[in-house]
Amino acid sequence: MSLAREIFKRDKALIGMVHVDALPGTPRQRLNISSIIRRAVEEARVLSNSGFDAVLLENMHDVPYLRRSVGPEITAAMTAVGSAVRQEVPLPMGIQILAGANHEAMAVAHTVGAQFIRAEGFVYSSVADEGLLDEADAGPLLRYRRSIEAEHVRVLADIKKKHTSHAITADIDLAETARAAEFFGADAVIVSGSHTSAAVSVEDLEAAQQATELPVVTGSGATPDNIATLFRYADAIIVGSWFKQGGRWDSEPDVNRVKQLVIAADKARD
Repeated sequence: MSLAREIFKRDKALIGMVHVDALPGTPRQRLNISSIIRRAVEEARVLSNSGFDAVLLENMHDVPYLRRSVGPEITAAMTAVGSAVRQEVPLPMGIQILAGANHEAMAVAHTVGAQFIRAEGFVYSSVADEGLLDEADAGPLLRYRRSIEAEHVRVLADIKKKHTSHAITADIDLAETARAAEFFGADAVIVSGSHTSAAVSVEDLEAAQQATELPVVTGSGATPDNIATLFRYADAIIVGSWFKQGGRWDSEPDVNRVKQLVIAADKARD
């Protein structure tokens, strides 16, 4: 069995991002935790019922983000959301906690029975919009995973991530970064465009595919028009914007757009 199939239960997986509403204590919080949970469950259920292969829960509404760690209220809230989604949606599930709060994401994933996390800053340093990610997280994160006996939770590591300056590592290309992520124990690598909803460079995808034997995942910019091209190089595609109303990540899912995306993915896989 391929690692991609082991994680996502199928080859060429379509992963839907569930953008959890702003959590307690964050500047944009407007809803109580019960409403936050209900909305996340509803969104995940739409994706599941429409034919997505996995869901990924992310606290993207928590802007501005903290760097590398969040308070216990965020970990507790994401655990409550993840537990509710896990009970209602049978798909493989992932957890991401911004920004770069990989330990907290691992703890939540282990607790709620999720299959993977999306990790920022796994190898090398970079400057993100929330500040300097000066320490690569691979060593501490994988030791933490071992300490809580969560080796079943896979790490999908972003490389040369969007919303981030990589001038510090300008002499290290994407292929070398992919090889480093594999050497340091990632279970898959994620390649994204320059920002949310920006298309991934086919050249970057091809470089990652050729550099590593790990599954390659796209992290932004998927649409019905380019999904066939992306699936030539990627083992999985994360989508968080196009299927929303107006193609905006912070809008509600548009059922018609969700179905269009699934139809395009199925056609590409066939």
